[in-house]
Amino acid sequence: MPGSNIPVHKQFDLLINSFLSDKVGIAPHFLTPALSAGLQQHVLQLQQDDMMTAAGIGNDEIKDGTQKMRTDKIYWLDKSHGNTFEKQFLQQAEDFIEHLNMACYAGINDYEFHYAVYEEGSFYKRHKDQFKTDSNRKYSLITYLNDNWLETDGGQLDVYREETVQHILPHAQTAVFFRSDETEHEVTPANRSRMSISGWLKRV
Repeated sequence: MPGSNIPVHKQFDLLINSFLSDKVGIAPHFLTPALSAGLQQHVLQLQQDDMMTAAGIGNDEIKDGTQKMRTDKIYWLDKSHGNTFEKQFLQQAEDFIEHLNMACYAGINDYEFHYAVYEEGSFYKRHKDQFKTDSNRKYSLITYLNDNWLETDGGQLDVYREETVQHILPHAQTAVFFRSDETEHEVTPANRSRMSISGWLKRV
């Protein structure tokens, strides 16, 4: 695949530079094909083992029982789980944070990531990622794990600009990066199962 062999630090630069110029950074090959495939398989295994849980809203992890806001299922990533691909992804996230801090003096010193699975019909309505009662989340980093995704599959990320809406398809390997406190966005209803890793870079 063209671009898939670009060194990871070049993907870091692409993500940061496109963010600085456009407020929404995009790197289409943030993950290698092998890491993306390994993470996909891990998600499928977690689903098979019934390890995914209904996502909550807010920093108190209150579950949205009415499912009016979001209907995805999640699983929090942690190196202590011992999964090879999970650890590889988190190490890459740490490397990106180091790169970001050196390039932009961002002061990021913590993070959190979870898998998110949107089954057919699932969605997440328009929102910002930073909590009203907790400003620790500074940047959002979303990485996609979906092969051969088409516009007709739905599940796109809609990013709300001042006068326009940017539509981003959740292609495997792609990362999207933006400010957690500024950027309103939503996930439109998916027409087939959609997998991603959503995360937040924090200053605590």
